Amino acid sequence: MAKPLTDQEKRKQISVRGLAGVENVTDIKSNFNRHLHYTLVKDRNVATKRDYYFALANTVRDHLVGRWIRTQQHYYEKDPKRVYYLSLEFYMGRTLQNTMVNLALENACDEATYQLGLDMEELQDIEEDAGLGNGGLGRLAACFLDSMASLGLAAYGYGIRYEFGIFNQKIVDGWQVEEADDWLRYGNPWEKARPEYMRPVHYYGRVEHTPGGVKWVDTQVVLALPYDTPVPGYRNNVVNTMRLWSAKAPCDFNLKDFNVGGYIQAVLDRNLAENISRVLYPNDNFFEGKELRLKQEYFVVAATLQDIIRRFKSSKFGSTEFVRMDLSTLPDKVAIQLNDTHPALAIPELMRILMDLEELPWEKAWDIVVRTCAYTNHTVLPEALERWPIDLFQNLLPRHLDIVYEINRRHLERVAQQFPGDEGRLRRMSLIEEGDHKKINMAHLCIVGSHAVNGVARIHSEIIKDTVFKDFYEMDPEKFQNKTNGITPRRWLVMSNPGLAEVIAERIGDDYIRDLDQLKNLLEFVDDDSLIRDVAKVKQENKMKFSAYLEEHYKVKINPESMFDVQVKRIHEYKRQLLNCLHIITFYNRIKKQPNKAWTPRTIMIGGKAAPGYHTAKMIIKLITAIGDIVNHDAVVGDRLKVIFLENYKVTLAEKIIPASDLSEQISTAGTEASGTGNMKFMLNGALTIGTMDGANVEMAEEAGEENLFIFGMRVDDVKAMDQTGYDAKSYYDRIPELKQAMDQISGGFFSPGQPDLFKDIVNMLMNHDRFKVFADYEEYIKCQDKVSALYKDPKEWTKMVIRNIGSSGKFSSDRTIAQYAREIWGMEPSLEKIPAPDDPRD
Repeated sequence: MAKPLTDQEKRKQISVRGLAGVENVTDIKSNFNRHLHYTLVKDRNVATKRDYYFALANTVRDHLVGRWIRTQQHYYEKDPKRVYYLSLEFYMGRTLQNTMVNLALENACDEATYQLGLDMEELQDIEEDAGLGNGGLGRLAACFLDSMASLGLAAYGYGIRYEFGIFNQKIVDGWQVEEADDWLRYGNPWEKARPEYMRPVHYYGRVEHTPGGVKWVDTQVVLALPYDTPVPGYRNNVVNTMRLWSAKAPCDFNLKDFNVGGYIQAVLDRNLAENISRVLYPNDNFFEGKELRLKQEYFVVAATLQDIIRRFKSSKFGSTEFVRMDLSTLPDKVAIQLNDTHPALAIPELMRILMDLEELPWEKAWDIVVRTCAYTNHTVLPEALERWPIDLFQNLLPRHLDIVYEINRRHLERVAQQFPGDEGRLRRMSLIEEGDHKKINMAHLCIVGSHAVNGVARIHSEIIKDTVFKDFYEMDPEKFQNKTNGITPRRWLVMSNPGLAEVIAERIGDDYIRDLDQLKNLLEFVDDDSLIRDVAKVKQENKMKFSAYLEEHYKVKINPESMFDVQVKRIHEYKRQLLNCLHIITFYNRIKKQPNKAWTPRTIMIGGKAAPGYHTAKMIIKLITAIGDIVNHDAVVGDRLKVIFLENYKVTLAEKIIPASDLSEQISTAGTEASGTGNMKFMLNGALTIGTMDGANVEMAEEAGEENLFIFGMRVDDVKAMDQTGYDAKSYYDRIPELKQAMDQISGGFFSPGQPDLFKDIVNMLMNHDRFKVFADYEEYIKCQDKVSALYKDPKEWTKMVIRNIGSSGKFSSDRTIAQYAREIWGMEPSLEKIPAPDDPRD
């Protein structure tokens, strides 16, 4: 019998990883050794694993640089329309492997490191995640960058280079503990500081009206220092740029204030300015009106707009001999996409530049702003909408407040013209919310200042037109669009699940990687026994690999034959991890009641971070771990049910768990999850979905056929009807014995024997003020889970349903999403053509 292949030998056989030509491998080895040599000459004479990682990263980076320079040169000469994606979050994860995938270097690097006696996977594991995001919104921005480069768009991601990204989560005695994410500690080989493009950003001060125009004076200045990260497209030689700004105090900071002898203190106070880019706010779907956050939002916008206008004025068709001074053509050359309301200040800031600095009249400036800007809405939860207190805003950005007031005056004039005498409408549509403390509604500012407003899944785009922005839709229906989210198949299939990518490529070729709609060609093989076998085999291998990972890192032994039932996402009441908990408890009670029945074994994994100030979310984590402590040590249950809380869920952990999952939990209350993108990753990677008709689940069910998902629960209209009649949790508790038993166990201390009332807040919330109606969907959820268990007992039918899901997931590529943004919002045409490689002759 042939001895089993090593991991490295297996990887070598995967064609989608690129060819390992002899010259290529030799070349990589010599470059690797050169980088390693320079690292060691500087420092020591014995190399660490980290030295090897940096040598590999720098070797791969060398392959980017020529393409990067050539791409930017190409843009400079051709002067295409450029799109600027403004986001306070870019949840990038690791860069090394993604770069190798997109440059087709994976097999060559693997072979080169192998010949040098190293294991490439071990080196990859040294890289820190760039965790500059909270969840869906930040990860979407990262997928969009990949797709914009892969579609040949002249695109730039602009954000903040946070020194500390999303906190690392430790679980101590079942509780979440936060730890700072010092991701830059060892340096970042993927970024290049660009001090020559440093920009001043102004705060505070006052407004002066002079004969020469309006002046914003006596401001405090902070410098924005840009760091550029290359963003390679998929095998098309395009390399775009993500530019992240870091805050720097000017040299004379606090020294001009003739504070005699205060020199030391003045230098120490530089930290105050530089705190602007220190840390990512760790809230997901929740607004915290802190001055530092408003400073961050203005910081990225002010620095970015200066950069946009500099580039507009100096690109080739307006360079050296002829600088483009007329800003009226800005919307023909520039599109600005606002990722949620966080960069909304781009609207008043661009107005300030056009009027105060470029001396355009209001009407002309406003026309340019609206035609340039577009706004993506990400949530309808009221607690997530940004509403900045006027006094805070006035103090920090006095000129911008004047501009917002004038935008509002003209906007309300237009509302009054179209709807005369409708006072209620004027009040509802104002950018300024009256009350004890006047506030600026940033979503209203974005709608008024943009030519396009989009939701992120069809159902969400309908909800915003029917509810939160109904008045705005009635006034400007043509502004409102849908752009259903997507994910990049490069990171979320080729990179994280190469085994499945290869099985697919063997059947339909590998062109689907850049045109995911081709996955529908798999559907003709749904009854093909060899495909069924191969898909099941890849899933089993992924499960074995993840089981080994869990054993190594969490010291838990799990049954890889069990169904891997997974819910990974931020912890939030609307995502209803508590509904999952109730199913776990119910399943546990059933096993205890009939221990000899042939139950379908499950390993239920839940992971995600809770915002540090969100008490209920932290209690939910404690409840999950407490349930696990009881269930996992019950000898009667054995390995038929295990409950695991996955610590520190992040991009890199998602890349491991999603390919190994059987069941994807997408169980938010209908009408609360704008889209979801994890749902798409699971579908593409061969998990089946149990979910409500919420967000993109609706379109997933439409693409695959509702019979190929496990759909349950209230629809949006049912929820609306219940809001009218009232939700009575107690009636469900009284009527459903298994629900009552589970709740009594939580409240009676069954899962917290040392502290019987530990979960009283959760019980009280579920019984008396549950906005998300967990009990209303409990019964259908349990019945639906029974159907899941029954199908899992028939592996062939289960796998056929998996294949039908994979074959229907093409719509959910971010390439499709970005092509729609390009054509329908930005006025740009995507292209799949390659540009010449650096060593090719130029046109």
